[in-house]
Amino acid sequence: MGFLDSILGRGKPARPDLDQLFGLPGAAVALEAGAGFTPTGAGSVCFAAAEGGAFGRIETDVRELLDAGAERGGGVPVAFSQDGYGYTWVLVRRPADDIASLVNDLHAVNTLLQEAGFGPQLLCSLVAFHETAGDRALALVYLYKRGTFYPFAPLPGAVERRDNALEIQLRSLLADDLRVEADLSRWFPVWGAPGLTD
Repeated sequence: MGFLDSILGRGKPARPDLDQLFGLPGAAVALEAGAGFTPTGAGSVCFAAAEGGAFGRIETDVRELLDAGAERGGGVPVAFSQDGYGYTWVLVRRPADDIASLVNDLHAVNTLLQEAGFGPQLLCSLVAFHETAGDRALALVYLYKRGTFYPFAPLPGAVERRDNALEIQLRSLLADDLRVEADLSRWFPVWGAPGLTD
């Protein structure tokens, strides 16, 4: 950080730290106790896919690593999809009560992509939750480039509207377990993210 940055009040953004994902099981306990949300067992990683053989090898590596667990009865095979903006999503599913394994899988996908040189293409990872006594969905979204999390709560039945009040309420609930993104303008909506609504 330079002299001019300190005068203008600009600080260095947090660096990517994939180990922050391991705070999600603790956050899940806080969400259940404090807000009545439980994990669905679904999580996903979003990245800008590159063309070519190197990316094809990474997709094969991800499938071999995660589908091996599914073949042993440990989960559902990983699914790749592309959204309307051209981003690729990797959907991982585990039993709803095994968030630790889900987090390990998401960490593995991010690590494989990062180590293969695709770190700059990583956008976010998310873990999906649902309200135990209602119909609301929730995602805890990890911003790879910022090393921070934020809650994303789409309104049930609404077309691309979010529950801002719930998101703000959850910010303080999650602060003990996760590094929450302070800049609300970076709380991007992830409409239709695989695993969030299905």
